[in-house]
Amino acid sequence: MAHAILDQIDGLILDMDGVLYRGDEPIGDLGWIFSRLDSLGKPYILATNNATRGPQDVAAKLVKMGAKVSAERIINSGMAAAELLRQHFPHGARVHVLGEVGLRQALETAGFTLTEDAPEAVVVGLDRQITYQKIGVAARFIRQGAFFLASNPDKTFPAPDGLLPGAGTIIAAVQAASEAEPVYAGKPYPGLYNTAIAMLGCRAERALAVGDRLDTDILGGVNAGCKTALVLTGVSQRTDLETCPYQPDLIINTLEDLLKD
Repeated sequence: MAHAILDQIDGLILDMDGVLYRGDEPIGDLGWIFSRLDSLGKPYILATNNATRGPQDVAAKLVKMGAKVSAERIINSGMAAAELLRQHFPHGARVHVLGEVGLRQALETAGFTLTEDAPEAVVVGLDRQITYQKIGVAARFIRQGAFFLASNPDKTFPAPDGLLPGAGTIIAAVQAASEAEPVYAGKPYPGLYNTAIAMLGCRAERALAVGDRLDTDILGGVNAGCKTALVLTGVSQRTDLETCPYQPDLIINTLEDLLKD
């Protein structure tokens, strides 16, 4: 079945957390995985909701795990957030960020001014140094009329010792405190996958979205019109499929299983 689906696609969109690694631990032989993709002639984009690191840092992390991947093949929800902000503020804006370096880098690279005073927009992502004060400041700006943009709705992400709170947990706190609904940039919303499909240069139905979460990776692929593959090395498991209203085209134990002879 895996080979059958590979024959039907022109490129892959790979999630990272829970697919390629958990924390700093690789899942499988990443060097072999990317060599195999190259030998099959299947281009790929790494598209993650995790905006804590920029593409260069993620590429460096993968090198330490034995995989050489160009930073130009890596996109995150921070970059999708920057693109959404461009649509709302084509001439730039002052932006307050509740998040880490990857999100900040994406917004600064896109030409936005980061500020702690009177922002036109508030962008919220995962912040592992979150405090009560930070939540209060972001919520106050939103109540004063700032546009509320969120990186992604992932409530958790996989780590070697289990699931840890994700960006969605932080966003939920700001949402409750501000009584406002955010606009989301990452999966399952279309921005991140649409960017990846354009980078691959193929039709959506000829792209395979591979991820470990039904609610973001797989639903995002469905929403974008891609074929989808659920990998059972992260958050979602087979039992979750029993109550899921949409189903992946393929279920695999590991990413290596997709590529083996």
